[in-house]
Amino acid sequence: MIKVYLVEDQALVRDAVAALLSLDFNIEVIGQACNGRDALNEISALSKDLHPDIILTDIEMPSMNGIELSEQIAAKYPAINMVIMTTFSRAGYIRRSLNVGVKGFILKEAPSEELINALKKVMQGQKVIDPELAINALDDADPLTDKERKALKLASDGLKTSEIAKQLYISEGTTRNYLSDAIAKLNATNRIDAARIARQKGWL
Repeated sequence: MIKVYLVEDQALVRDAVAALLSLDFNIEVIGQACNGRDALNEISALSKDLHPDIILTDIEMPSMNGIELSEQIAAKYPAINMVIMTTFSRAGYIRRSLNVGVKGFILKEAPSEELINALKKVMQGQKVIDPELAINALDDADPLTDKERKALKLASDGLKTSEIAKQLYISEGTTRNYLSDAIAKLNATNRIDAARIARQKGWL
């Protein structure tokens, strides 16, 4: 029996996927959450023997997105397999997912049998990512450093330089340098334009 924990912010989609997975006798949905933070908190409260085998998560969610959740799970619970399910096929998302150890990348429009088979393959130790998407991810490298990405994300949320510096525990001068470097790397006109480009690529 494959124990799956489902993380998806849209209730209708979450319920539909849970119902679909439950139709397979080899899969049990043991929990659900609407964002990565809630999922992490709930899993952290479970004893090890009650942990899921697979966390099936969306990417774009409030509080903590699927890639951030994958980073946390990889660091704290490496035995749990992460599989991303999304409507976005952006190369940047795939590269970032692979970098944090995600074992599968499934598009929501894929047939239901493909999703179920992907989960079973992951449990067999395989990685399940569309070959064309994987090649795109390798060809479209993210030029941003982790610190530049964090600064740019906070800037896109409307925070001022001083507020970003406070959140990242760095000086305002360093913050401006990170933002300037990100703008230059993306050939953007300003921090908002840089954030837009990075989001389109799946780097933010």
